[in-house]
Amino acid sequence: MRQWIVDAFAERAFEGNPAGVVEPLDQWPDERWMQAVAMENNQAETAFLRRTAEPGRFDLRWFTPAQEVDLCGHATLASAHVLFTELSVGTEDLAFETRSGPLYVRRLGDQLEMDFPADRPRRTEAPNGLAEALGAEPTEVWAGRYLVAVLGSAEAVRRLKPDIAALKAMKGEASEAGHVIICAPADAGEPVEVVDRFFAPGCGVDEDPATGSAHCILGPLYAEKLGQPTVRFLQAYPGRGGRIETEDRGGRVLLRGRAVTVVEGRLRAAP
Repeated sequence: MRQWIVDAFAERAFEGNPAGVVEPLDQWPDERWMQAVAMENNQAETAFLRRTAEPGRFDLRWFTPAQEVDLCGHATLASAHVLFTELSVGTEDLAFETRSGPLYVRRLGDQLEMDFPADRPRRTEAPNGLAEALGAEPTEVWAGRYLVAVLGSAEAVRRLKPDIAALKAMKGEASEAGHVIICAPADAGEPVEVVDRFFAPGCGVDEDPATGSAHCILGPLYAEKLGQPTVRFLQAYPGRGGRIETEDRGGRVLLRGRAVTVVEGRLRAAP
């Protein structure tokens, strides 16, 4: 059984966010096996695909090294990249059935475009201890699936060194504890509008390099702030960085990016 490591939301190898993608299966294996594979791969997420009767439709699940998650953008992008590039699936559009509902991916020139549910955040008060956990005072706090802390500058986002253990307990009005996005407008002259980072100790990931689900929140938020549907983001994970473009479509958000296969291997521990 083959598997791949793909750098998603990356312009070239060793950028963006690596995800494991296991060759599509006819039946779901035991969850303990999938969790063990994800732990062995030690990537933020490993994606597992199940074939359906339709060549362009797959069931999709994602596991971190610690648990199964409901939504993962970069591993969806990586899965589509594998299907298009490594397995030459005979369609230009893909549909994935997931725990977050149907997700769609299509080729768009040299990019892939994902169609995800939008997660429109609401303005909220900062939970007790958030500024201390971040080591910075947010200018605004928003809540959707994750907490969003807006900082005063892109430089403040880049230099942040939060207390990860303290962030794990942060929830406020967000749906999930221990998941915090920080963001700020980019500096003048940068080729993006927003710089952000994402800390997810709640699912066993201290900091994620490039996160589709976070931009399901940030895309609608900054489309409204900037008065434009399309927004370019740099997720400024130290040493890597991922580029994500979003387009607000009301109840849906389009996420655009590139992906690069870095490793192809053979998984000998079959389910």
